[in-house]
Amino acid sequence: MKRVSILGCGFVANAYMLTLSKSKTLQVAGVLDHQPERAQKLAQRYSVPRVYDSLPQLLADDSVEIVLNLTNPRDHYETTKACLESGKHVYSEKPMAMTVEEAKHLVEIAEAKSLQLSSAPCSLLGETAQTIWKALREDEIGKVRLVYAELECDLIHLMQPENWINSLGAGWPAKDEYEIGCTIEHAGYYLAWLVAFFGPAKTVTAFGACLIPEKIPGVKLDPPNTPDFSVACIEFQSGTVARLTCGIVGPHDHALSLVGDTGILHIGESWNFGAPIHIRPRCWNGDLGIRSPWKKLALRGWRKMVRHLNFLSFFERFTNPHGREYPLVREVPKFEWQMGLRMDLSRGVEELAAALEEKRESRLSTRFSLHVAELVLAIHQARSLNQTYQMTTTVGPVEPMPWAK
Repeated sequence: MKRVSILGCGFVANAYMLTLSKSKTLQVAGVLDHQPERAQKLAQRYSVPRVYDSLPQLLADDSVEIVLNLTNPRDHYETTKACLESGKHVYSEKPMAMTVEEAKHLVEIAEAKSLQLSSAPCSLLGETAQTIWKALREDEIGKVRLVYAELECDLIHLMQPENWINSLGAGWPAKDEYEIGCTIEHAGYYLAWLVAFFGPAKTVTAFGACLIPEKIPGVKLDPPNTPDFSVACIEFQSGTVARLTCGIVGPHDHALSLVGDTGILHIGESWNFGAPIHIRPRCWNGDLGIRSPWKKLALRGWRKMVRHLNFLSFFERFTNPHGREYPLVREVPKFEWQMGLRMDLSRGVEELAAALEEKRESRLSTRFSLHVAELVLAIHQARSLNQTYQMTTTVGPVEPMPWAK
């Protein structure tokens, strides 16, 4: 059993501990927070044996191999750097760092010390993502040429987020969230899937804007113009093109549509490890270029069949626009969830621990996490770039989970 220490005991820490505390492969050995009372509450609720007094004390704990970094995003670089330099493997909440240069530096440190550095989100390891990936490997919808991914969360600043408090009394950090921005906070949920499905990205063409500058009346945000809307077109080296939209202004929409030559896979929610998947066929005209006279009979029968299939497809669209439900590879384990988000956040940490035990790279490997981070930051910085961004990192193939092969 691998021992883990948690650095940062704010709002998201309880969401991790809901499942991490039940893990059969991980033990939380200690916690640390700049507000000691938050660490004490977390430790008491989940019977964590130790509350550290300082970061040096945490890093000096030789019984711990992995640090789960849940600090403020702007502290990720310095705190992760300290953990790596002390010889600890790190699983970090998103983002890995606030700039590509800082993220690359962390990767250099990790690789120089033969350490693993993984970054959230871990939703790629969920049942829905793994099922979609299996359907793609089995050619259920043909070659995927186009993807539409939506991560719109509605007008969050009007939803009284100041009242979003977890069961330990820690509030959702609204000001930090607005300052960091919805792209950095949310884009990775689908980008990690797409990199695993289609390989490394090649270029990113994006646009971002701050549509509502004053989200907290009387409170000045720093920076004041972080985009609350972004849209990006991503070209992958495999040829697939994806359009990704992030925002906290438009109506709630977390849909994903993968458009293949013979069918379409669709889900309505990314923040649910067991979100239903639907599949439906494409409509096409059935003209395969058959021209010779002796094939006329076959062509007539072919077109009749196609008309029948197109009618069925049209009828299916009319009665159920997303088609039939595609079965998940397995049932999602039942846990208690925070604020209704059906995501087991501990899976990324468990995958890192399993990789260390099995002496292999994590599926959310150091280079994979870096590539996703660069994608996210390229979209986030779109307004200042004013040009198509050429990716500078790459990543090798990712293995699906054993239960989804």
